[in-house]
Amino acid sequence: MKKTLALAGLICLTAACGGPAATTKAPDPAKLTLVDQTAKATGALESAVWLLDEEPGTLDLDADGGTPNRTVMANVCERLMQTQPDMTVKPWLAEKVEQPDPKTMVLDLRTDATFHDGTPITADDVVWSLKRHAGEGMDESDEFEDVASVTKTGDAQVTIAFKKPNALFVQALAGGAGIVLNQKVIDAQGKDYGTPGNDDACSGPYRLKEWKSGSELTIERYDAYWNKDVKPLTKSVTFKWADETALVNSLTTGAAQGAYLSDTGPAVALQANPAVSVTYGPTTRVFVLLPTDKGVMKDPKIRRALSLAIDRAGIAKSGFAGVARPWKVPVGAGAWSYEKAAFQSAYDQLQGAPDSPRIEEAKKLVQEAGSPKEPIVVATNGEQSRTVIANAVVDAATKIGLTAEIKTVPAAEFGSFYTDKALRAQVDLVPDDWYITKSDPIGFYDNGLTGSSNNWVGFSSPDYDQLVAKALETTDDAQRAKDVIELQRRFTADMVWISLVEVPSAVVLGGKVTGPPASQVFMGYPWAADLGAKG
Repeated sequence: MKKTLALAGLICLTAACGGPAATTKAPDPAKLTLVDQTAKATGALESAVWLLDEEPGTLDLDADGGTPNRTVMANVCERLMQTQPDMTVKPWLAEKVEQPDPKTMVLDLRTDATFHDGTPITADDVVWSLKRHAGEGMDESDEFEDVASVTKTGDAQVTIAFKKPNALFVQALAGGAGIVLNQKVIDAQGKDYGTPGNDDACSGPYRLKEWKSGSELTIERYDAYWNKDVKPLTKSVTFKWADETALVNSLTTGAAQGAYLSDTGPAVALQANPAVSVTYGPTTRVFVLLPTDKGVMKDPKIRRALSLAIDRAGIAKSGFAGVARPWKVPVGAGAWSYEKAAFQSAYDQLQGAPDSPRIEEAKKLVQEAGSPKEPIVVATNGEQSRTVIANAVVDAATKIGLTAEIKTVPAAEFGSFYTDKALRAQVDLVPDDWYITKSDPIGFYDNGLTGSSNNWVGFSSPDYDQLVAKALETTDDAQRAKDVIELQRRFTADMVWISLVEVPSAVVLGGKVTGPPASQVFMGYPWAADLGAKG
């Protein structure tokens, strides 16, 4: 499942923005260091308070897989596969995964895993869980579109048959589509499952202890956890929800011990504070410009020219206070969970999205396109990041012989660009951020398919479409990487979207704690099991 992430108040550096003033110089984007995990914890911790943007609406991830819900339940519910802090994927509740042919996947299950009520996890539970996830209206149902059947084929074995090969399904099993649930518990709770006052139906290193609606939610270490190699140091984690100001204050005063940040504003405000540490990790999230076919942006030469002229390093510093880095492709390096060297090499060779402007090259493309006079209209919702991007577009256009103007759209309406063609017809460029939940770039490039709902500029290439289909069916990693790299080259050569900056995952920790991953993995990996006191 791919996601867009709307950011409210992405950068807020002064108290007038609703938070404490930042007292630190912005980091140099070129020197931004990303790590998979914070320093290993060695000491026990009786309890910790962890902050969320908002209270979960439900703990049933089939009903709603929102970020706060996932952040909590990643510690409670386990998957057949598990994404690691370095974004690679390995077997988990499924001890072994084999594909005897491209349309068949065989899962051999662990025989020692148990749910929190002590009952063993069986093949029947897996079959039931996968069918529940696939149900109409369920949050992960789109992951099962290529699945023909899910069948118990042994006491500890499940076989999945596909209508056509699906290279991403292993990744899906590391996400919400691979959670194994206790049918007995869910049947007993019925529609109340996932609401305050009810037990979880899972098997992770933590179990749900108490949810005080409107106040806090607590998970506690499950000391009878089946995997004795996992030894959580923190006995309980209490989740509270806070706006940006309260989050910063709680972390600096020690009232809270940590948070994963959806906005970079608190990171900037906190990174110079000796009471806390801010660590940045790999992500798939990138800010981009989505062009429309309204006017001059439908010409790929103009899109390429604008991309060459944009000051990405300036955007990273001014729009994101240095907590971002110039980026050439529309999906972050956190997606490179396999064949990483090949993806990095191909990325390094791309020339169409430089950190600093190449004005003369851009001017030549504009001239080749006939030097159009129609102004480019770029949208913003008034937030600093998008306004900085919009101003950078105006500046770039002016320098290469084009004109551009900014149209401010109410923040509440900004997401409507994806669904409202009439609104989209009023602008040429929409700055927004995107991330994918899988660590494989092929999960993004279907956005360039002919007729894709997110292909607003009307890019159409039968060869591209065929290559997407081939890559999605290629289960050999090396070959799929070659196909994806070629899709990346074609997508960026035509500038179907114009990539700007990669925004990292960020975790902030109180001075006495450490351990959890810094990467985007926190939405599916039991990060609290790594949390503990510094030695």
